[in-house]
Amino acid sequence: MRVGTLAALILLSAACRSVEAMPEAGSTPAPLYRDPVFDGAADPVLVWNPFRQAWWMLYTQRRAKEELPGVEWCHGTEIGVAESRDQGLTWSYRGTLGLSAPDAGYSFWAPDIVRADDGRYRLFVSYVPGAPQTHREWGGKRFIFQYASCDLETWTFEQLLSLPSEYCIDPTLIRRRDGAWRLWFKDEGHGSVTAAVDSVDLETWVPARDPGVSELYGEGPKVFEFKGCTWLIKDPDSGLDVYRSEDLESWTYQGKILDHPGQRNSDGAIGKHPDVVVCGERAFIIYFTHPYGQDFPARDGILPLPARHSVIQAAELEVRDGRLSCDRDRPFLMRLTPPQP
Repeated sequence: MRVGTLAALILLSAACRSVEAMPEAGSTPAPLYRDPVFDGAADPVLVWNPFRQAWWMLYTQRRAKEELPGVEWCHGTEIGVAESRDQGLTWSYRGTLGLSAPDAGYSFWAPDIVRADDGRYRLFVSYVPGAPQTHREWGGKRFIFQYASCDLETWTFEQLLSLPSEYCIDPTLIRRRDGAWRLWFKDEGHGSVTAAVDSVDLETWVPARDPGVSELYGEGPKVFEFKGCTWLIKDPDSGLDVYRSEDLESWTYQGKILDHPGQRNSDGAIGKHPDVVVCGERAFIIYFTHPYGQDFPARDGILPLPARHSVIQAAELEVRDGRLSCDRDRPFLMRLTPPQP
């Protein structure tokens, strides 16, 4: 892992924690986290690190502080790492994952991570080839790469997933009840549908039947089990769409969450591309926002910093009358617990 060593970076990280992330008694801070290097944290996923006895947050490290034309600031990105030793209340920057890449110019986006039966971790991440200056508009080929690690520090490339097109991003995984794995993703080569593949060993992947959630556009699908049901959330850029299933095949649309601005600091915008961590009877959604929105005029092709800036937020999920709900303004105390064997 490439870990920041400059004294200025350390001081900046500490300042961000002291100003932004010290919670009031009995409440979770808002925002939960800001990237101290580029101020553009997005697409978070959390994993328990048993070697450090801490929670890690992996995220797309967008280069929001860079004055770059178009969407170049969303490219040339690494996967940032933040750490929490107090059950998710405060986070400190640790650096970026040392992922190998086949090209000198590349972008890593939107990771997901699971621990397999052999104890090794598998990381699935969107990979965009090409130098960032070649991506001033959205477009270009995108792939999903798979890496493996025994310690969450050192990662070995395993494969490029064979998927229906060369324009696939945003992987998310769940362990099916029969023990196999299912991976969902956004296939931009086929109308941006939400597609899926299955594997019994995390090595060979085969197309799944239509997962039944592709009729509505959405990025960053996230699937999890909570309160006896399986839920899928995805981001159509208008809040988060929620689907419910009993069998991973038939899905019922439940409406939206995080589609209205919140009242907390830096939370006055729709929620985007989340992760969900279930801890016993509680579930926490970790998402990102553009606090000031992105409806700003560009100057010389460059969006102003308020349009690029993004933060990580957290809220608690509940199930009421069989529907998933989220009151982002309700104070709550996040207590992330290590997963049970």
